[in-house]
Amino acid sequence: MSSATPPRTMQRREAAEPPPWLHFAAGGIGGMCGAIITSPLDVVKTRLQSDLYRHRVTFRVPYRGALGMLANGAYQFVDTSRLLMEISVREGSSALFKGLGPTLVGVIPARAINFYAYGNGKRFLTEYFGEESAFVHLTAAAQAGIITATATNPIWVVKTRLQLESQLREAQTRKARAEAIGKVMPTSSRLPSHVPYRTISTTTRMRSQFFQSSPPPAHPGTNALRMATHIVRKEGVPGLYRGLSASYLGVSESTIQWVLYERLKRIQRRPQERPTWAQTIGSAGTAKLVATVITYPHEVIRTRLRQQPEHGVQKYRNLVQTFRVVLQEEGAMAFYGGLSAHLMRVIPNAIVTFSIYEFVLLLGSQYRHVF
Repeated sequence: MSSATPPRTMQRREAAEPPPWLHFAAGGIGGMCGAIITSPLDVVKTRLQSDLYRHRVTFRVPYRGALGMLANGAYQFVDTSRLLMEISVREGSSALFKGLGPTLVGVIPARAINFYAYGNGKRFLTEYFGEESAFVHLTAAAQAGIITATATNPIWVVKTRLQLESQLREAQTRKARAEAIGKVMPTSSRLPSHVPYRTISTTTRMRSQFFQSSPPPAHPGTNALRMATHIVRKEGVPGLYRGLSASYLGVSESTIQWVLYERLKRIQRRPQERPTWAQTIGSAGTAKLVATVITYPHEVIRTRLRQQPEHGVQKYRNLVQTFRVVLQEEGAMAFYGGLSAHLMRVIPNAIVTFSIYEFVLLLGSQYRHVF
C-alpha cells in the first residue's frame, strides 16, 4: 500500500483547501467574537477559581459522592448568577468586562496561532502519512497547543491579575478594618456574637458600622500595561510566565477537544460533504464539554499560580506544590471550583468560535480565486 496520496485526490483536496493564512484569520475572528460574548462569565469563573473568593463562601454541600457533586454543581449555577448581580451592583457593569482588553489581546493571537498551527499541521501530516487519521489530529493538536501556550502565557497572567485585583483589595481592606476595630474598641466593649442588636448602645453601633461600611471600588487607574510593568518590577520577567507548566498541562484539553471535534464531524456527515451548521454546533459543544470536564483541575491550579501574592507572600510556587496545598486545605472538590461558570462560558464560546471559523474557511474555499 503506497503512502502517497493519489494525484486526483490531491487535486480535489487542494482545490477545496483554503489558503494557509486563512486559518490564522478565521481563528482570530472566531476567538474575538466568542470572547466578547462570554466576557462576564469569564470574570465570574476566574473569581470562583481563586482562593480570594473562596474565603467568602459559607455554603457546604452536606452530601458526598455523586450526589454531592450534583448538589455542588447546582449550587455553582445559582452562585454564578448571584455573583454576576453582585459584581454589577458593587463594582458597576463595567467590572463584568474587567480584563476584556488583555483577553482580546490574548484570545485573538492565541486562537489565530492555534487554528493556524492546527489547520496547516493537519494538512502537512495528512499529506505525509497519506490519510487524515486520529493520529494526525492528535499530533497536530498537541503541537498547536504547545506553540500557543508558550506565546501567549504573559497575556493570560496580566488578565488574571486584573480580574482578581478588586478581590485582593477587598481582602486587604477587611484585614485593615479588623485591625482598626481591635485598636479602637477596648476589650470590654467588643461585642459577643450572641448579644441582641437592640441592646447595643448607639455609640457602639455607629463605631462598628463605620468600620463595616462597603469597601472602596477597585483602583480605576490600573490597566494591562501598568499591571505588566508592576509584575516585571516586583517578580521579574519570570513572573509573566507563572502558570506555564499548568498551561502545558492544559494542552491536553485542546488536544482532546480537537480530536473529538474532528471525530464527531466525521461520524455525522457523509463522505466528501461539509458538515451542516447544526453538526458543527453539536460537535463543538460536545467536544468542549467532554474535554473541559476531564481536564478542568489544571484550570484551577493555573489560576492559583497566576494570582498576585497576598501581603508579599507567594503561597503557590509550582504545579506539584499547588496541587498538594489545595488538596490539603480545601479538599478534592476545590479542583472543580467554578466549573459551572466555566462551562457556561466555554461551551457557547467554543460554539461561536468554531462556527465562525468554519464559515470563514467555507468562504475562503468558495472564493479561493479572490485570495
